Amino acid sequence: MSLAPLFAAAPVIQLHAFAAIAAFVLGVGQLLAGKGSRGHRFAGWIWAGLMLVVAVSSLWIHELRVWGPWSPIHLLSLLVIVSVPAAVFAARRHEVARHRRAMIQLFFFALVLAGAFTLLPGRIMHAVVFGS
Repeated sequence: MSLAPLFAAAPVIQLHAFAAIAAFVLGVGQLLAGKGSRGHRFAGWIWAGLMLVVAVSSLWIHELRVWGPWSPIHLLSLLVIVSVPAAVFAARRHEVARHRRAMIQLFFFALVLAGAFTLLPGRIMHAVVFGS
């Protein structure tokens, strides 16, 4: 494992990757820890911000091109940009089940599943984790 391929990448890719890694680690903690406390809410705000950084930064990453400069992952980014505030508003309205469902889905689809695709051969994170 070497971070050299990531440090050689464009700054927006570095921002995107480090925000995604931080969101993943914090998200695991959020899923395992108690819910409803001040700590959970504070960490949740940080997690929501990280997810928005991940989604917005991806709009400037165009390594995979399907429709002009865009790819299907950009659709996921738009979904995250809409879903994160909706999930936060659900929590603020005490719609706990909706909030929980949205956050778990965001974690799984936007971090775990999308993150797994970054480990495919030819991708920067594949080189980071498995070497060139």
